[in-house]
Amino acid sequence: MPELILAIDQGTTGTTALLVDRACRVVAGRTVDVPNHFPAPGLVEHDAEELWSSVAAAVTSVLDGVDVSRVAAVGITNQRETTLLWEAATGRAVHRAIVWQDRRTSGRCDALREAGHEPMIRARTGLLLDPYFSATKAEWLLDRVTGAREAAAAGALRLGTVESWLVFRLSGGAHVSDVSNASRTLLFDLERLRWDEELCELFQVPARALPEIVDCSGTVAVTKGAGFLPDGIPIAGLAGDQQAALFGQVCVVPGMAKCTYGTGAFVLLNAGPKVAVSRHGLLSTVAWRFAGETTYAVEGSAFVAGAAVQWLRDGLGLISSSADVEALAASVPDSGGVVFVPALVGLGAPHWRPDARGLLSGLTRGTTRAHIARAVLEGVAHQVADILDAMSDDAGRPLAELRVDGGAARNDLLMQLQCDLLGVPCVRPQHLETTALGAAFLAGLGIGLWGSVDELARSWRVERTFTPGGDAAESKEKRGLWADAVRRA
Repeated sequence: MPELILAIDQGTTGTTALLVDRACRVVAGRTVDVPNHFPAPGLVEHDAEELWSSVAAAVTSVLDGVDVSRVAAVGITNQRETTLLWEAATGRAVHRAIVWQDRRTSGRCDALREAGHEPMIRARTGLLLDPYFSATKAEWLLDRVTGAREAAAAGALRLGTVESWLVFRLSGGAHVSDVSNASRTLLFDLERLRWDEELCELFQVPARALPEIVDCSGTVAVTKGAGFLPDGIPIAGLAGDQQAALFGQVCVVPGMAKCTYGTGAFVLLNAGPKVAVSRHGLLSTVAWRFAGETTYAVEGSAFVAGAAVQWLRDGLGLISSSADVEALAASVPDSGGVVFVPALVGLGAPHWRPDARGLLSGLTRGTTRAHIARAVLEGVAHQVADILDAMSDDAGRPLAELRVDGGAARNDLLMQLQCDLLGVPCVRPQHLETTALGAAFLAGLGIGLWGSVDELARSWRVERTFTPGGDAAESKEKRGLWADAVRRA
């Protein structure tokens, strides 16, 4: 009997493929880097064929030596909000993908806000007017690619986020999007769980070009003509990367929260079966839907986390590899008064200032690269603390613990700094690729490989729990210096 789930995690800086067995063990994994393109300040793009090549390479590698008849289903998770426009006949993208970090539509968002549309958008979608989300990206593509509007209206072009495009390519033409990804587009009614006609008209996005909305778990297509996978394997799990990580961390009880430290830092809290509205500009979103039930989440995103360490490496040359930052930052007892605000592509929740810019303050003649490295890690932790403070205030109760994952969660110093600022335990699981694991869990549930969420919860294992230490007064002082720096940024 087929007993392996293939999970594909197509992310901003790389694509990961995992094979997960019936016992929820990761039996093989491979990550392939993905190039990012920066044609101008504030613009971030992916070449779609480079994305596809990374998926093919990761999957081919992870299946090397494996009897593919053992693969029972495919689960897909993806960088959310990144938007593509492609030919219905071939699946070929007609422009580079516009990445979630891209800020080119800031002016369009400003104009819509000034025209008074944000309250309706906020109420309908749970989101804010920000270039982070997909709708203005889609509008930009339709406007800038010659003949695109006419072709989309005629049914010759398809619009979608990364999971939608991958399913299209893997299946030979199925055009679907799951509810978690659809809820990140500014085109989706959060209560009715469908594309909203008024929003499509506002953003000038033809509904005909949009995918069919499907559940996160259950067969939505089968593989056909992909080349690196045999035909006929069910594609049975779909979720945006952060919702997949929430599920992979088995945060299935309302009130449980996780933070994924990747390119950005993304905090999600399980809000249960009803839409939760934040007073602090946090986002309401769909966590997942399957078996006839929808679970919602509250989310806050910091756009730059691991990307700040990459900037230290590539932009400033202060470290030769990202892994070096921990030892460098730990070589000094504190940041020496240096504060770093990682607003390299604006500030996300709860500030929502796309015009904010990165800021280093508190520099003296005694400042060293070690102080700057430590300030960068502290800046990442402060952003997450801002989000969780807002979530706790919205919920009217303190957070009990934070489950952490993602590549940067391997950094023990960052996790301890985070724990000290929050004053609650940070729990790190044995397997940090919880995004891909969540996609595998959804796919396995979708074909009945696992019978229940409880069965999955029993498989979750803790690698380390970080407990708060240090001086509370010192943490409070650091938070004050951070708040002052954010105001200036």
